[in-house]
Amino acid sequence: MHSPIFSNTVTQSQDRFALQNAHMLRVALTRGEDVIARAGSMVAFEGMVEFDGEYQPPGQRRRQQRAGEVLPLMRAYGQGSIWFANLAQNVHVLAVDQEGLTVDSSYVLALDAHLNWDVVSVESQYGIPGVGSHNLLFTGQGQVAITTSGQPLVLRVTPTSYVSADADAVVAWSTSLRVQMQAQTSSHSVWRRRGSTGEGWELSFMGDGYVVVQPSELMPPQQTSFGERLQFRQGQGPQLGQGGAWGR
Repeated sequence: MHSPIFSNTVTQSQDRFALQNAHMLRVALTRGEDVIARAGSMVAFEGMVEFDGEYQPPGQRRRQQRAGEVLPLMRAYGQGSIWFANLAQNVHVLAVDQEGLTVDSSYVLALDAHLNWDVVSVESQYGIPGVGSHNLLFTGQGQVAITTSGQPLVLRVTPTSYVSADADAVVAWSTSLRVQMQAQTSSHSVWRRRGSTGEGWELSFMGDGYVVVQPSELMPPQQTSFGERLQFRQGQGPQLGQGGAWGR
């Protein structure tokens, strides 16, 4: 049998988190170094690998449910290699350090099991819930793999130049940044997108850090661990307040 497809062999890398290609992550698993991943995201594995549901304390589960940022997780352990993917989205590996990382749970693919994470809110002066009003904050030292719909833009924020982006396109940002939400409205209600521009909410970032923006304002439908298909979601954006975080 002959075909160019056979050139897509296993990526050779010494890194624990390595890109197999633009849309697939390979994690090297060793005993005692577990990996936590989005439930159902495993597409292949080799070696002595086992999977189990990831326990979450009741308080953490309740905060996720109240926030609408429920992240079904599984734990993989053993020795071997695992390949993860989600709907052929682009995959990116970020190193989390003291600075931390905040990301919408819809874009989390896998992470080192020793990292700490919890739900954090971005508060609104209007009290309007929307996409990104709650996010996941990762702290500690380790790696997180996230996904984006298309190749993202990474914007550098400095004390002398701030950055604004559509709230529905923002994926992650550095915890050191101050975050403000603005309704992109003039004489129209803040509940509506401005005139016929199609713009609704924007996030402004100030300080010293980075912002990850994807070339899409719609999140793709996602298959949950319960077999439910989530609909496309176009929200009114995160809200005014403080946010968290990301590494390099």
